[in-house]
Amino acid sequence: MPLLRRLVAAAFLASLALVFAAFLYPALADVPRNWQLGMQEPASPVASQIQSLHTMVMWIITVITIFVAGLLGYVTWRYSAERNPTPSRTSHNTALEVAWTVVPVLILVVMAVPSFRLVYYQDRAETADMTVKVTGRQWYWEYTYPDAEGLNFGSRPLESKSVKPADMKPGQRRLLDVDEPLVLPVGKNVRILTTSADVIHSFYVPALGVQRYAIPGRLIETWVRIDRPGTYHGQCNQICGEDHSNMPIAVRAVPEAEYVAWLAEAKKKFAANETPQSPGPRGAPDGRSTVLAAVRD
Repeated sequence: MPLLRRLVAAAFLASLALVFAAFLYPALADVPRNWQLGMQEPASPVASQIQSLHTMVMWIITVITIFVAGLLGYVTWRYSAERNPTPSRTSHNTALEVAWTVVPVLILVVMAVPSFRLVYYQDRAETADMTVKVTGRQWYWEYTYPDAEGLNFGSRPLESKSVKPADMKPGQRRLLDVDEPLVLPVGKNVRILTTSADVIHSFYVPALGVQRYAIPGRLIETWVRIDRPGTYHGQCNQICGEDHSNMPIAVRAVPEAEYVAWLAEAKKKFAANETPQSPGPRGAPDGRSTVLAAVRD
């Protein structure tokens, strides 16, 4: 018993430490933290609803787990061989069977209604202010802005998997920072269209609640409205080859005025991607997507 009490106390103190860390280090909300148990701080309406649904389901399954564990303990004690040398021969109980059928169905309905609402809510933007096309490539991301004269550029990791943390620049996040992040304005409804130029990828940014497969020959839609400025990191979430683990995503959200200035500069810098960019990892080919017409439609 003393050992069990010590373990429970240690777990409780560790939980308190994690809670205090979340409040003491708000600047780390946009990136994963060491030993983080919960979700990242939501930065979009979709991410907020995902977290609310997760919290609701967590409470439901916690209550169910405690109830079942308590019931199992009670039954083990109450109907042990010592207390019941002559076991009961009861085989049916209509009320009990109805209860353990109806109650789980009601619980599933309670979880299903907000789940379906969230699925339809994050599916597509009803009124989009702009569109961004995301193309997955082995192994980097290509971003196209159809509303900005087809602005197009690639986004690659700043270092390879073989680089050690000691060799990185101060403040650089290993396997998360990229050379050219996806830049979006804060407070705007952004339609995101994902596709792939080779194999199946997955565009995943946890803090924004964005996750969509990138499949060759298909355009899959979702949307995001970022609530606050910051840089939000993600990863390819579908095993796509040798350098799958080195395919980070960085989304930089800026105020609208700063976004307009960046857009004007980016058009000059990338020149509609007429100049070939440097090859991706292991000589991956680069170039503009050929389905811009489909995006504009």
